[in-house]
Amino acid sequence: MAKTIEHTGPFILAMDTATPLGSVALFSKDALLGQIEYRRAKSHARLLTTMIQALLEDLEVEMKSLAAIAVADGPGSYTGLRVGTSTAKGLCMALDKPLMALPSLEGIAWKVQGLAHQLDAKIISMLDARRMEVYCQQYDAQMHAETEIEAKIIEDEAFADLLADHKVIFVGDGVAKCSEILSASPNAILLPEELSSAANMGPALWRRFQAKDFADLVGFEPYYLKAFRATKAKNPLL
Repeated sequence: MAKTIEHTGPFILAMDTATPLGSVALFSKDALLGQIEYRRAKSHARLLTTMIQALLEDLEVEMKSLAAIAVADGPGSYTGLRVGTSTAKGLCMALDKPLMALPSLEGIAWKVQGLAHQLDAKIISMLDARRMEVYCQQYDAQMHAETEIEAKIIEDEAFADLLADHKVIFVGDGVAKCSEILSASPNAILLPEELSSAANMGPALWRRFQAKDFADLVGFEPYYLKAFRATKAKNPLL
C-alpha cells in the first residue's frame, strides 16, 4: 500500500473482485494514490469492505470526499462479481455518488498499454474460463477495442492470422494455459503473471469520469458472459 496525500482529487475509488485476486485502489484523476490486494479463497465478501476502509484511512481520504466509485464488471467469477457490484452500488447509494463500470479485460490491458505503444503491438487480454477456454478481447496500442469480449477455446491455430502480421502481447491469468501454443510464434509476448487489479483502472476511469460515462445505478448488472450454473452439493443432507 502506497501513501500519497499531495493530490486533492477528484478521488475515484475502484474495486476488482472478478478473479481470486481481490483489490481496491484510490485515484486522484488518473494517478494511483494507493492500493490493497488480497488473495484468499472465497474471501471477497469478508474482506472487501474492510480493505476499502483501511485504504481510505491510510490515505486520509473520507468517504464523502469521493467523486465516484468504480467496479470491474466482468467477465469473471460469478460470486466475485456479485460481491463487487453489490458493494459498489451500496456505497454509491449511501453516499449519493455516481457508479462507473469497467470490463475486467480492459483493466488488464491498460497495464501493458505503454509496452504495446513502444512495440507497436496488439494486446490480447485473457481471463481463465476453465479447461482450454478463456475470456478474451483484442485492443490496439491506443487501447481501442478491436473485437468484442468472447469466450474462446484455445486450439493449435488460435490467433495465427494476427500473429503472422503483428507483435501481440498476451496478458492475464488465462495466458498460462495457452503458453505452449502461443509461444510457437516469435511475435507472441506472454505476460501471464499480470492479473486483473483495481490498480490498473485509473486511465480508463478518468476518461469515463470526464465524459460523465456513468452506469445506471438501479439497473446495472455485471457482465457474466456465461450463464451461472449451480452445482449440487455432494452431501445429500445439504
